[in-house]
Amino acid sequence: MTILSDQNIIDLLQKGTLRIDPFREKNLTPNGYDLTVSEVYYRDPESKVTIGQAYLDPGMWCLVSTKERIEMPPDLGANLWLRTTYLRKGLMGGFGMVDAGFKGTLTVSMANAGPERIAIPIGERLFQIVFLKLSSPPGKLYEERSGNYQGQTGVTIEGGKRV
Repeated sequence: MTILSDQNIIDLLQKGTLRIDPFREKNLTPNGYDLTVSEVYYRDPESKVTIGQAYLDPGMWCLVSTKERIEMPPDLGANLWLRTTYLRKGLMGGFGMVDAGFKGTLTVSMANAGPERIAIPIGERLFQIVFLKLSSPPGKLYEERSGNYQGQTGVTIEGGKRV
C-alpha cells in the first residue's frame, strides 16, 4: 500500500474519482485530510449536540459524526486518526478502516481517558483521514461485502440505525 500525498488527493478530487463533500483546501495535510465534527451523540437520543460544543467528562463516551461525506473509489482504502491536539488531552477513539467503495459520513466512538473535561467543538477538525492505494483491486467492494453503513449520514449506530 502507498499513502497518498496532498497532491494525489487533489488530483483524484479533480478527476471525480475520490469525493470529499464539503471539501476545504485548508483541511489538506501533507499526507491526508482533516475531517470536522458534525454532531456528537451520547447514549440518550435526546442528548445530541449539533451546534456549539459537546463536552466529555472523564470516563464519558460518545459517538461523533463527520460533516464530510466521503466517496471512496474501488482502488483506495483509508485509515482514520485522531488529531494529536485531542490525543494530548486524553481523548481516545475507536478507529477502523474506511473500505474501498464506501460512501457516506463517518461515525467514530470516542471516550475521555484524561483527568479533565474535554470540549469537542462542532465544525472543528477532529480526525485525519489518510488514503491508501490498494496493492490490487478488491474482489468485492464494501457494499458487496457487508455494506451496513453504506450511505450513512450523521451518527449511525450498530446495524446502520440513524440516531
